[in-house]
Amino acid sequence: MISPSQTPLHGLRVVELGQLIAGPFAAKTLADFGADVVKIETPKTGDPLRKWRLLKDGTSVWWQVQSRNKRSVALDLKDKAAQDIVRQLVKDADVLIENFRPGAMEGWGLGPDDLLALNPRLIMLRISGYGQTGPYRDKPGFGVVAEAMSGLRHLTAEPGRVPVRVGVSIGDTLASLHGVIGILTALHERERSGQGQVIDVALYEAVFNCMESLLPEYSAFGAVREAAGSALPGIAPSNAYRCQDEGYVLIAGNGDSIFKRLMHTLGRDDLGADPALADNAGRVQRVAEIDAVIAAWTGQMTVAQVLDALDKAAVPAGRIYTVADIAADPHYQARGMIQQVQMEDGTSLAVPGIIPKLSRTPGSHRRNAPAIGQDTDAVLSEIGLTAAQIQALKDKGIVA
Repeated sequence: MISPSQTPLHGLRVVELGQLIAGPFAAKTLADFGADVVKIETPKTGDPLRKWRLLKDGTSVWWQVQSRNKRSVALDLKDKAAQDIVRQLVKDADVLIENFRPGAMEGWGLGPDDLLALNPRLIMLRISGYGQTGPYRDKPGFGVVAEAMSGLRHLTAEPGRVPVRVGVSIGDTLASLHGVIGILTALHERERSGQGQVIDVALYEAVFNCMESLLPEYSAFGAVREAAGSALPGIAPSNAYRCQDEGYVLIAGNGDSIFKRLMHTLGRDDLGADPALADNAGRVQRVAEIDAVIAAWTGQMTVAQVLDALDKAAVPAGRIYTVADIAADPHYQARGMIQQVQMEDGTSLAVPGIIPKLSRTPGSHRRNAPAIGQDTDAVLSEIGLTAAQIQALKDKGIVA
């Protein structure tokens, strides 16, 4: 692990407001690469994510991923004294991240006009359901709603069946990553102008940005893409196929030369050499026939046998992993994507590794996720408060 001073974002000061997923994930990504992230939490209860899903010793193990490398300061943002502390932190900060509903920050006197007046170089990332403008700006918006509004949820189903969610908070995460792109872009621009700016990320827009050809196909042809289960409409063959042992294999034989190798492996060189199937357009016209041929072949073998045959033929294919498969997979291990961190009680916890992978200055796990207010005293001392002043704020319940 490289020293903190060698991390790519060393010296970048980030104030994280908000809670749960979208804003904190963006801050976590910056912290992984060396940014000093000061997370502002509510006294006593802290970020609600601390209690989400499975708990270990009263705290979510998810918390150990979402808040690693951060420092925690517990402030009651509804109190003017706490708001003043945020202003003090902002004076020397490079980035502020928040994911409250639009108007909340302004109500505390912490809106962009207020904060940029204090620090014109500040970059402010604002993540919300529908963005800071528009007729829906004041509606509450979670990632799952954004996934539906973006068109994603309409596609995640078997034809004729109820749409299903992706299984993780993909809307929040996509918004976070777009926010990180915005921050890094704004930091680069600041080198030229010396000025900060506001980044407005809407959850639904982040998902919509990943919807590929959905809109232009509708614009050009009036085509409304429908749910297609495990298939990839308009790309053939690309689907999940059941095997003899009841497992499934995903096969992507949609490259022209790959399709020929796939058909040769299946003993169907007649299809591989068929001029009508030489390109994707032709294969799409006969996708039902092709899928039936592949399914008949996979149905006679186990998942392992299918994958072995396709690996030898250099045809992209894979089985569907559970988390147990992930934890045992040698490629995950070799790439450092399963990391072991030591908890306060001495036990070990597996957490996801850090991406993207930089050759000289990679990200690292430098610090476990903090307890509520673990760093309050240290951070407030850094902005000039005395021990007596900090204690007085604690006595009033403003900080913890």
